[in-house]
Amino acid sequence: MPQGSASSGRNRRDGLVLGIGAYLWWGFLPLYLNLLHPAGAVEVIAHRVLWSLVACGVLLRVVHQGAALRRAVSSPRSFGLLTLCGALLVINWLTFVYAVLSGHVVDGALGYFINPLFSVALGVVLLHERLRPAQWVALGIAATAVVVIGVSAGHVPWIALALALSWGFYGYTEKKVGVTVPVVAALTVETCTMAPLAGAYVIWLGLTGGQSFTGYGTWHALAMAGLGVVTVVPLLLFNGAARRLPLTVVGMLQYLNPTLQFLTGVFLFHEVMPPARWFGFAVVWIALVILGVDGLRAGRVARAGRSGRRSGGWR
Repeated sequence: MPQGSASSGRNRRDGLVLGIGAYLWWGFLPLYLNLLHPAGAVEVIAHRVLWSLVACGVLLRVVHQGAALRRAVSSPRSFGLLTLCGALLVINWLTFVYAVLSGHVVDGALGYFINPLFSVALGVVLLHERLRPAQWVALGIAATAVVVIGVSAGHVPWIALALALSWGFYGYTEKKVGVTVPVVAALTVETCTMAPLAGAYVIWLGLTGGQSFTGYGTWHALAMAGLGVVTVVPLLLFNGAARRLPLTVVGMLQYLNPTLQFLTGVFLFHEVMPPARWFGFAVVWIALVILGVDGLRAGRVARAGRSGRRSGGWR
């Protein structure tokens, strides 16, 4: 086997392991967050921001991204975009933690299931991208599913929509930053911009006697402090996978996360799933299958086109 092929195959295997690890970590995150009772969602997020900043500070020295951090802070455009990313990230975290602590893990899973479909819609509205017919069909089916789930529940599925919107806009804003800011430096700036608010809230809780960090034993305090590691490690795993795997493979792996969250909510947390809700999720899954098959077909056509152009050049 040529050395280049062996290296490429090893990169693919390593990327697959890293990607599966990242999405398994995110998929089982509700189990960890459930250990943080009786802390409220806002307190959990405040500690998540502060302890993530500590973890990022350590990692910055390990991966030598201090110079990249300084460049990002000194650039008004990068700093502004990363500040917006930080705000969207906190909204996403807060919504997800609230979903877990209030017994709505399945709603959270729905948000991450419909996020790829929302990202497609975002491309149409903000980037003026042209959709293929199958993508339009998938979007229409997904919109129908959201209506069905909302009607069956008697209210708008705001948790799912908030998660899809915040994560979709976060991804869009991250793309605007581009590859000029590495992942650890970017996350450090994002958490730095949110840290003053998080710190002020933790101090206020301490002064008013409303905080749970030191009031429920050593293990509770350690679990809260562990939020930094819980946040940063899967991001690093995902970054390593994204650099080694084709985008189509990364796109398929992302469904591990909401699938595991869905299974956790239904079978471990015993959340109620009436028939109409099952039907709504089934419709979402049909839309995702259509979107996935269309993406794979489009990827094969693009690769065949590039191969044909190279062959034409060799002639």
